[in-house]
Amino acid sequence: MVKITWHGHACFSIDYDGYIVVLDPHDGESIGLPRPDIKADLVLVSHDHFDHNAVEVVKKDGTRVLKMFRGEADLGIVKVKGIKTYHDKVGGRRRGENTIYIIENGGLKIAHLGDLGHIPDGDTLKLLENIDILMIPVGGVYTIGPDEAWAIVEKTRPKITIPMHYWIKGLRLPLHTIDDFLAYVKKIKVNRLNSNQVVIEKQALPEEPCIMILKPPT
Repeated sequence: MVKITWHGHACFSIDYDGYIVVLDPHDGESIGLPRPDIKADLVLVSHDHFDHNAVEVVKKDGTRVLKMFRGEADLGIVKVKGIKTYHDKVGGRRRGENTIYIIENGGLKIAHLGDLGHIPDGDTLKLLENIDILMIPVGGVYTIGPDEAWAIVEKTRPKITIPMHYWIKGLRLPLHTIDDFLAYVKKIKVNRLNSNQVVIEKQALPEEPCIMILKPPT
C-alpha cells in the first residue's frame, strides 16, 4: 500500500509506510503554487530546472538525492530505474536531457516521466508497458502535448494514469489545462478525486486502465 500526494506541477510524494520518496520538488513561490510541506528520505530529480529541482525544500538530515540518475539502484525499501530521455524533440539540443524514473516496491511499479519532451523510442515504451501507475506531463509547451501524452497512454496501457504538469489555478506557466488533455481521451474511465492524495494497493488496482485526476493542492 502506498499513499501518493500531488504537490502541484510535477512534484509528488510517495509514502511507503513512512519511507518518503519525493519526485521533482518545486519551491512553490517561484511558480505560484503552495510550497510542498513534506520531508523526503529519497529525492528523485528528473532534470536540473528550477521548477523541478528544489531539493532543499524537501530535504532533511540523511536524505538521499538522485539527480538525473541513470541505471538501476536497489535502495532497500525501493528499487529505482532511471532512463535517459530528452526535454525536447531535438535530442536535448533545446532544453537538455530528462530522466524517466521507475520506482518499484512490493511488485507495484510507478513511473514518473519528468519533463518528457518527445514520444520515447520502442525500447523505452516497452519498459513502460507493465507500469501500474504512470505520472505523465500533459500540459505541453515545455513537454509533450496533450495529444502526445494520450498516445503514450494508449501505447503503454498503465493501470492508473495520473496527469501532471498542466495549468492549475495560480501556476505562472502557460500550460494547457487538464481538459485539453481529456479532449483526446477515449474509451477509458476518468476519475476526478476531491483530494490531492490517494491510497493505492497492488491487489486493489483496477482491472481496466483508468485516469485518476488529483485535486490541486491548496
